[in-house]
Amino acid sequence: MKLDSVQKNRSRIATSLAGAATILLAVTACTGGGGGSTSSTPVAGGTLVYASGDAEPTCLDPHVGGNYPQALLSSQYIEELTALRDGEPVPALAQSWTTSDDGKTLTFRLRDGVSFTDGTPFDAAAVVANIEHVQDPKTASSTGYLALQSITKATATDDHTVTLTLSRPDSALLESFSQPWVGMESPKALERSQAQNCESPVGTGPFRVTAWKHGDRVTLVKNADYTPLGKQAGSTTKPRLDGITWRFLPDSTSRYAALQSGQVDVIDNAQPDQIRAAKAGGSIRDLDAPRPGASNRLELNSGHGVFQDEAVREAFIHGADVDPGITSLFLGTAKRSYSLLSSVEPFAYSADGDELFDHDASKAEQLLDDAGWKQGSDGVRTKDGKRLTVTFPVSTNQSIPAERSLFQQIQASEKAIGFDVQIKELDLSSWYAALAANQYDVVSAPYTKVGADVLRILYDSASIKPAPSGYFANLAQLDDPTVDSLLERAARTADTHDRGELYEQAQKDILASATVLPLYDQQNHFLVSTKVHGVRTTAVSTPWFGSAWIDR
Repeated sequence: MKLDSVQKNRSRIATSLAGAATILLAVTACTGGGGGSTSSTPVAGGTLVYASGDAEPTCLDPHVGGNYPQALLSSQYIEELTALRDGEPVPALAQSWTTSDDGKTLTFRLRDGVSFTDGTPFDAAAVVANIEHVQDPKTASSTGYLALQSITKATATDDHTVTLTLSRPDSALLESFSQPWVGMESPKALERSQAQNCESPVGTGPFRVTAWKHGDRVTLVKNADYTPLGKQAGSTTKPRLDGITWRFLPDSTSRYAALQSGQVDVIDNAQPDQIRAAKAGGSIRDLDAPRPGASNRLELNSGHGVFQDEAVREAFIHGADVDPGITSLFLGTAKRSYSLLSSVEPFAYSADGDELFDHDASKAEQLLDDAGWKQGSDGVRTKDGKRLTVTFPVSTNQSIPAERSLFQQIQASEKAIGFDVQIKELDLSSWYAALAANQYDVVSAPYTKVGADVLRILYDSASIKPAPSGYFANLAQLDDPTVDSLLERAARTADTHDRGELYEQAQKDILASATVLPLYDQQNHFLVSTKVHGVRTTAVSTPWFGSAWIDR
C-alpha cells in the first residue's frame, strides 16, 4: 500500500476509529430468536453481568503492568485526559491543550468540577501524581511506562493547568493519553500500598470498585456523583445501571451458555462459531471492535537461538501454512493480514503476501539446505549436532481455541520441512515469565496501543531493554539502526504526510527483516444480549457501560 493509498484511506479508517472511540455501536432495538421485545428508550436501574474469558487481572490498577484484561475492567472506573473521535485526540478530562513551537512542551488545561469517587478533586496536582506514578519504577508499569517515555517533568502550573516538559517532540503523546494504562486515579488512593490500590483503584468514571472476590468476580456500583465529560468524549449522561458484576468464566462453552440462558449480558473472547451464530440474528448480537495498534502476528526471536540466522527465519516464514487454518478455523470472522498494524490504523502498510509470506515448502527447504541444516532420521533437521528446535510459548488466556488450533497447524507444516516446533501452553503469568527469561524462539504477543507509534515500542532496539515490570516489548529483538532512526523521526514529526512516509518505510524494513509473520487483526468480538443498549467503545476498543441500559 503506497502512501497516497494510506492518505486516501484516512476517511475510511477514521470511521473505524470513531467506532473504537466514542460513537454509539449497534444499540438500536432488536427482536427475534427468543429475544423478546426491546425498547430504544433508556431506562434506569439493573445490574449488568459481564463474563470475561480473558485472564483475571492480578491488579485492578492499570498503571501496574498494563495488559488488556486490566483495560477491559478499568475502562468502567478510570478516565483519561484525552479521548479519540474520528481518529483524532479530543478533550476528555483535559479541556484543551497547546504545544510549543519546538514540540517539547505540552500544556493541558483541565476540566473544573470533576472529583474522584473518594471525594478527592481532580486537578493539576492529581495529573502530576499520576504521571509520576506511571513512571516510578516501583509501580512496575510496562504499557503506560513505554507510552510516556518522552516526558521528563510534569508541573502543576496552577490548579487546573499542567505543563509537561518533553525530551523530544512526541507526535503520539496525545493519542497515548487516551489509554487506560495512563488513566487518572485519585492521588489520595495512590498513597496507599500497591496491594491496597490493586484491590480497589479509585477513578473519576461512571462506576467504582466495591469488592473483588478473587477467582470469581469484581463488583462495581454506579458513581452517583459522576460528571459526564461531554459529547466529544462520548460521555453525556450519568450512569443508568445500578452496577456491573464482572465475572471470570474461562471456559468458552460455559460462558456462551450463560449468555444464551440470560445469566450474563455480555461476554468477551467469543469463539468463531458463536460469532457466526450472533451475526445470523436472534437474541445476541456481535460487537466487532478490532483493537488499535499491532496486528496479531508471530514474532521470531532474532536475538538468540536458531533465528539469529535470517535464512532460517525466512525458511520458517515460508514453511508456515497459515491461510487454510484461518479459513477453516475462523469461519469468516478473521481475514489474513500482511501488515504489522491493525486494519484500523491509518498508517498501516500491507505487504505483498505472495512475495514475503507465501507458503512455499520447496523454497523453505532450499533455504535450510543452503544454511547447512540437514534432514535427520526422524525428519527434524540438524546442524553441528543440534536439532532445529523452536520453542513456542502460548498464553491460553490470550489465545482462543481457534487460534491455538491454528498454531498447531503451523507446527505441522513446519514439521514437514524439518522444524521441531515445541508449543508450550501456559497461563498468563507463566507466559510472561517465559518471555522475561528469554525462553522463546517464536511467540504470538498481542500489543494494543493507539496509533502507529506502537511500532517504536515493538521494534525500536531500545525496547529490547525491559520496562520496570520486567516485560520488554521488542520480542523480535530487532536491532536495526535504520529502523530506529525512521521511528524516532516519525515520533518527532507533526506533519501527517511526512509521518506516514516514515512509518511506511519503517514497516517495509521490519517486514523485510523476516522477524515477523503477520496473521490477522487482534480478534476483539463481544457478544451482547439484545436487551442491552447504549454500549460504547473506548480508544482501545474496550466496551464502556457508562451510558448503557438494560430492558428487563
